[in-house]
Amino acid sequence: MKLQKTVLLGMSGGVDSSVAALLLQKQGYKVIGAFLKVYSENKNKLTGECSYIDDYKMAQKIASILKIKLIFLDFEKQYKESVLNPMFNSYSRNLTPNPDIACNKIIKFPLLWEEARKLKCDYIATGHYAQIKKTKSGFHLLSGKDKTKDQSYFLAELTQKDLQNTLFPLGALKKEKVRQIAKEHKFPNWERHGTTGICFVGQVAMHDFLKQRIKEKAGNVLSPNNEVIGTHKGSSYYTIGQKIGPHIGIEVNKPKGTETKRWYVAEKHGNTIIAAPEGHPLLSKKQIALIKFHLINPKEKIPPSLKARIRHLGQLHPGKLTKKNNKYHFVFNKPVEAIAEGQYLVLYHKNRVVGSGEIRIN
Repeated sequence: MKLQKTVLLGMSGGVDSSVAALLLQKQGYKVIGAFLKVYSENKNKLTGECSYIDDYKMAQKIASILKIKLIFLDFEKQYKESVLNPMFNSYSRNLTPNPDIACNKIIKFPLLWEEARKLKCDYIATGHYAQIKKTKSGFHLLSGKDKTKDQSYFLAELTQKDLQNTLFPLGALKKEKVRQIAKEHKFPNWERHGTTGICFVGQVAMHDFLKQRIKEKAGNVLSPNNEVIGTHKGSSYYTIGQKIGPHIGIEVNKPKGTETKRWYVAEKHGNTIIAAPEGHPLLSKKQIALIKFHLINPKEKIPPSLKARIRHLGQLHPGKLTKKNNKYHFVFNKPVEAIAEGQYLVLYHKNRVVGSGEIRIN
């Protein structure tokens, strides 16, 4: 008799992980839900309770409907030490980090798998829109079928070990289908909005969030011709490619002839920001360096034909990966705008994630 396999599924209270639980059950798995408490400083404006409590109550409702066990895992200490603290540190060094990628690599997948082993589970699962394919040489990470929800970018730092022990039940589905399934099964969260913003923190005003740890420090905004055209509150608060204006706390006196043009953050040097009008060469880069280069499957050769993303769901830019003196660079076929140091470049071959690296400007 074939033994039933057990899966520990990360359940957030959202529609995606709820439907993932249902689908795994239908596929014959024994499902144990795991609610991850990772950040408790956001409050519900109506009740004053920590926001995660609403999510936990919803996860409990779904677990009750599906008659599955739900465990509560507190990873807040690890999250603050390994994701949030390094994130603040990166911003203070004028970088723009990606906490979502770090969160998956350091918290979600390894810590969930650790708990799964304790519970003698065979797999872990999440509600990510991505796919895993077993091959002769290991595992491939593929983008999700729903191109508007594909989350493979955020999973680009996963390892063969992660992929070997993970299931993505929603990978071949579109979001509208997931909502339809939830509605048919009378899930109370079938219309619930997905989370956005920083992983587990949610949508926050970045300036205010960073101000908790990084003090304001006034500096100059220069034009490409080195003229002082304005001031700012601290270069750490701003990102390359960000549109300049009162909405981000920067007022500039646009030089003659550019009054009607949009201006953007082009470069940061110490506490000085260089701004440039739309279409200016300073806003684009043709080549970047990659540090902490990571391959999903180091055993496989890197395909010559690659496309790169510089942000989640961003455009796929064709180009060439080069390696010189043990350092990787990516050369785009055409210059690309708004490339920020600290963000991740994720490399794709067709719908497969090949690898990733943290961006540095040459």
